[in-house]
Amino acid sequence: MLLFILFTYAAGSKLANYKQFLFQMDAQPFNNRYTTPLVIGLLLIEFAIAACLIFRKTMKAGLWASLIMLVIFTAYIALIKLNYFGSIPCSCGGVIERLNWTQHLFFNLFFVGISIAGIVLYKLPPSAPRQSQLKLS
Repeated sequence: MLLFILFTYAAGSKLANYKQFLFQMDAQPFNNRYTTPLVIGLLLIEFAIAACLIFRKTMKAGLWASLIMLVIFTAYIALIKLNYFGSIPCSCGGVIERLNWTQHLFFNLFFVGISIAGIVLYKLPPSAPRQSQLKLS
């Protein structure tokens, strides 16, 4: 549920402030001709991940996709923290953009852990009913 909220909130706040998101993405260290496809792609991917996390049939794919996206975002933040790109504005949107880069790094690492926990828990077989859960007729 936390991952669903994260991706829905992130994509929704970016969409609600689309022009600001576009402007912030222009300031990223990528060629500006890729800004529009990146913005649209990120929004679609974030909403798609959130949608996958709703249904049991697609939850495993959603958990893996969230892990991959969060690892990519976390690696990008680590490069920013190492001054690989120089000064970069956050383009996350909403209250998340108020975090400094160190807080953002730990925030992302927390959700990487949540994604890993979700994948591990998803793979566990359902436990057998305990004696106290068995109905005696």
